[in-house]
Amino acid sequence: MNRHDVGKREFLKYMLGTAVASYTLPGFLKSGTAMAETGRAHILGAPSPMAIQAAAIPKFTNVLPNPLAPALKAVATTPGVYHLRIEQVQQNLGLGGPLTTVWGYRDNAMTAARFPGPTFDVTQGTPVQVNFINNLIDGTGALLPNPMPVDTTLDWVNPPASGATVPVPVATHLHGGDTASNSDGLPDQWETPATIAPAPAYYQTSLTFQMPYLYDNTQESGHLWYHDHALGITRTNVYMGLAGLYFLRDANENTLRTAGARTGAVLPSYPYEVPLVLQDRMFNADGSLFYPDTPAAGTTSVAPSHLPEFFGDVVLVNAQAWPVLAVEPRKYRFRLLNGSDSRFYDLKLVTTANRAGPAITVIGNELGFLDKPAVPSANWVGGPKNVLSIAPGERYDIIVDFTGVKAGTRFLLVNSAAAPYPAGLPITPGTADQVMAFDVTLPLNAAVRNATVGSATNLRPTAPLGAVTTRGKTIAATRKILLWEGMDGFGRLQTMLGNATPIAATAAPGPNDGTMTYKDPVTETPKAGTWEIWEFYNCTVDAHPIHMHLVDFRILNRQAFTFTSVAKTMTDGSTGGALTGVTLAKATRAPGAWEAGRKDTVQAFPGEVTRVLVNFKRAGDYVYHCHILSHEDHEMMRPYRVIP
Repeated sequence: MNRHDVGKREFLKYMLGTAVASYTLPGFLKSGTAMAETGRAHILGAPSPMAIQAAAIPKFTNVLPNPLAPALKAVATTPGVYHLRIEQVQQNLGLGGPLTTVWGYRDNAMTAARFPGPTFDVTQGTPVQVNFINNLIDGTGALLPNPMPVDTTLDWVNPPASGATVPVPVATHLHGGDTASNSDGLPDQWETPATIAPAPAYYQTSLTFQMPYLYDNTQESGHLWYHDHALGITRTNVYMGLAGLYFLRDANENTLRTAGARTGAVLPSYPYEVPLVLQDRMFNADGSLFYPDTPAAGTTSVAPSHLPEFFGDVVLVNAQAWPVLAVEPRKYRFRLLNGSDSRFYDLKLVTTANRAGPAITVIGNELGFLDKPAVPSANWVGGPKNVLSIAPGERYDIIVDFTGVKAGTRFLLVNSAAAPYPAGLPITPGTADQVMAFDVTLPLNAAVRNATVGSATNLRPTAPLGAVTTRGKTIAATRKILLWEGMDGFGRLQTMLGNATPIAATAAPGPNDGTMTYKDPVTETPKAGTWEIWEFYNCTVDAHPIHMHLVDFRILNRQAFTFTSVAKTMTDGSTGGALTGVTLAKATRAPGAWEAGRKDTVQAFPGEVTRVLVNFKRAGDYVYHCHILSHEDHEMMRPYRVIP
């Protein structure tokens, strides 16, 4: 039995039977057939009765803002010290009329909060302090209600310990940061608003917590971002707008961006460097955000209810619906971030007649440059060529060359990724299959030479990465991590992580065998300063972007496998599983050249083990999780502890 034959819930019921069963998953990667589902409502929930139809929203008329514009950058209160207030605000998201209530960040130089938050553009070796202040209160100091449907049946922060959804807790994580544990913004390091009388409440556990956060910025140049990470409500807090960009520059990047007297700079700089934050949303007719919360038929009634995934029908780029950017006929550097809940994007540029547009060339991953530029393709077996596949939480540093393009030409950035990824339902035309437009209408600014970056450019002249290898490294441990889809006590799909080391076929799973919940004891305890290999065994039917806090890693390889398994009853009463056998295919496949750099998020595909090489630089408590936000909120997250 496989998922092409049955709906997801039926597949899970079969998969989680009490008898030991065997499964072969690699076929999911080779079939272009959309997998059977129990209906779109299983993923999206019931549609809003007052929803704005995507076709009613103007496309390619909203001007794309550049988050690197001086007016959109974070401003320090005093040198190296920032205060960012989290506030509710009405913002124009380009819907063609109504404003939308969102949550955003406001520094001391701003008159109102905004989404995305102000952009940090900081320098390696120069530390900064950032005080994130939860100011989700109204003009009288009263606590604001949460506009989002909060499912209190999940393991969530629950600040009053009563199930009430007021006050709203937040926890801001610097994604990609080599950051001390007490400044990481872990799911349990949340704060509530400081109302008129009481001080803000902080969650107190064995995890230390400090404010302001200290970011020492010792790592190399990279594209980081900050976003909410509060336990059990990350998906809704980010959906409300709690995200922003954080660029770290080093000497190598600054040299590549410095204009030469005769030839020009190697890489484009502002205004020819443009971040693109991709997020999908749904809206009600009054402009308010709609987030579905009606569970699929056949599950126990929970209101409001968590859903397995969220796929919106409106694409925002830098908080504008389907925007357009006017460009000159030259090379541009785009800093892509997939900030969506669940949606992957397979991106390419085409003309309005659907002919091939300029190629996308990758020059860097999340946490640094590649050795030289690379042309991307989708990362799954049989995936489309010459497209850039970007998962939730991933970032890509790309070059697009508009040089020589005829004035007046329009290119569309389009998306062909199925949802769920990579073999789910096709996109409804006219919705998330379109992302934004580029109009080659600006005259060439002759005062700024075109960037010289090309296919053979050496992007790391003093510190090449080379091919990823364990040669010369002492590997302290190889950890086998299980990716699993089970079922919670309400009959809903529940994604989980755990231990992928097989147990005896006749054994009952122990506490540390197979799947585990977030609150189960820590089982991964690497030592600071050591190298380890982490192997992610994806026994589910979808791809998962796995993110590890603190570290950067490099992808070693991917390898198909089959497995046998047995059901496991979890400490929270849900149904998980444990492996009783694993058979690996003979061949491994190397990472694509476009994903061979330093990363913090990796795409793990169904029926494959994905191996990464990790160095743990400092001691402390951290987490790893799927960056599909709906998954991490429903138990697909585990703590790990780096010991001295």
